[in-house]
Amino acid sequence: MKVNRLWSLLLVIFFIGILAACNDSDDASGSSGEPAEDTAEGSGEESSDEAQETIKIGVLASLTGALEAYGDQTKKGFELGIEYATDGTMEVAGKKIEIFFEDTETDPTVARQKAIGLLEDKEVDFLVGSSSSGDTLAVTPLAEEYEKIMVVEPAAADSITGSEFNEYIFRTARNSAQDAVAAAASIAGEGVKIATLAPDYSFGHDGVAAFVAAAENLGADIVHEEYADQAATDFTANIQKIIESDPDYLYVVWAGANSPWNQISDMRLQEQGISITTGAPDIAALTTMSQLVGMEGFTVYYHTLPDNEVNDWLVAEHKERFDGAIPDLFTPGGMSAAIAIVEALKQNDGDADSATLIETMEGMSFDTPKGTMTFRPEDHQALQEMYSITLEESDEVDYPVPVLNRVLTPEETAPPIMNQ
Repeated sequence: MKVNRLWSLLLVIFFIGILAACNDSDDASGSSGEPAEDTAEGSGEESSDEAQETIKIGVLASLTGALEAYGDQTKKGFELGIEYATDGTMEVAGKKIEIFFEDTETDPTVARQKAIGLLEDKEVDFLVGSSSSGDTLAVTPLAEEYEKIMVVEPAAADSITGSEFNEYIFRTARNSAQDAVAAAASIAGEGVKIATLAPDYSFGHDGVAAFVAAAENLGADIVHEEYADQAATDFTANIQKIIESDPDYLYVVWAGANSPWNQISDMRLQEQGISITTGAPDIAALTTMSQLVGMEGFTVYYHTLPDNEVNDWLVAEHKERFDGAIPDLFTPGGMSAAIAIVEALKQNDGDADSATLIETMEGMSFDTPKGTMTFRPEDHQALQEMYSITLEESDEVDYPVPVLNRVLTPEETAPPIMNQ
């Protein structure tokens, strides 16, 4: 009897253990335990909500190398622009804005790799950039492939919104044709002989092509086109070819710290009857242009030229935050790109869907440090102010400053539509 009772007790304990183990397994797998199912669903919803509550922007810029100054200007301008457009909240339509900056090293291969990382790893909603037209042209096809809006700033090659255009590209930067219209208007005329000097890559070739078309339309004769290595430090041979072509004017298209201005001055072109004209560049390049005081030309931006509240805010905030330094050539461009993105999201109630954004941004106008810009629906190029200037000496700084002759309106500088 005792043995039978003992076996009965052991069997009961055994079956209780099996039942307990089955219940533990069911709870762990969530197959029958409602609390576990609720927890799993709640985690998924929270993760999805977090993704929806953040707008991610990837900014590509030359933060090292020959165009480092341009990348730094864009970065500072973009950060200030997001702050200005969101009234300091760094949010739009209730969504937090997160910004990722990547250095392209002014290398198209690196630019493409960094863009893929932003699109796949960071899952950005927007791309912005970049400092080099070559870098930008390596990245713009990715915007179409991944169906993400890319705001181009400050790259100027016409092909970006021309032959290589796709509907995901919007450009706040001016393009080379806008530069060309402004430059040609300042010097071209019937029978005027003009030579050009530009870097040997897309920015330089597009800039010269656009200028030649505009100048020849005004009756000028283009006697020589000279292209130099974009990394060159010695321009002697290039300038000598220009002198031998005997032009009335030399029109220079250049970008980067390794500018040809010192050698142009050393080789005394002006004393040989060759007048120089160009777009007034960034402050670092202006310091090498003391021999060009009195030159008439144009500029994309100098902080004293625009007269509007957005520029007033930019100048004041930039001085306060960067030890009294003034915003430079491409700082307002970075700010304009940021304002454009925030304005589009405001109009969309925070919806970052690219198809919806394209509809919103085509024809959209927005206030910038350079006045009101408008994305032209046909090619998404921002129509914008530029400035006819004369370089004059200043008692306040040690470089010639651009002094306003007149504002060139967005209508005056509108480039031809080149994507059709």
